Amino acid sequence: MSRKGPQKKEMTPGDPVFDSPLVQRFINQMMYDGKKSVAEGIFYGAMTQIEEKSGRNPLEVFALAIKNVAPAVEVRARRVGGQSYQVPSEVRPERKVALAVRWTLQNARRRPEKTMTDKLAAELMDASRNSGGSVKKREDTHRMAESNKMFAHYRW
Repeated sequence: MSRKGPQKKEMTPGDPVFDSPLVQRFINQMMYDGKKSVAEGIFYGAMTQIEEKSGRNPLEVFALAIKNVAPAVEVRARRVGGQSYQVPSEVRPERKVALAVRWTLQNARRRPEKTMTDKLAAELMDASRNSGGSVKKREDTHRMAESNKMFAHYRW
């Protein structure tokens, strides 16, 4: 902890097309080896596919998908008396978004479609409909927290 108090969070600027900080965070997370133009091309290609297939605003579909994937609770390991317990705890809002973005990208990369653009578009559309791998991951996390509710008194 510094003497000047807690660090100020630096806000991510919006992306060039939608001017959304959430989209910028997603593109930055998707990027490999600093190749931002490749990541942007994949993301915006997926957005046009979503618009063509669903006929809805792609930014709304994206925001709904991230909201549907974001977990409310998670389990954290806590050692008490030499024993390790999985203690359920609420997720901070910033971490919710980070987990949602990470899970969405992981599950999009695992999909069977040909190109990453197709994979990402399909995963975002599934997530906006509350189905797909990333939503299943959220459900598993919630189920794990629910089953370990008895250890909630070990929360720190």
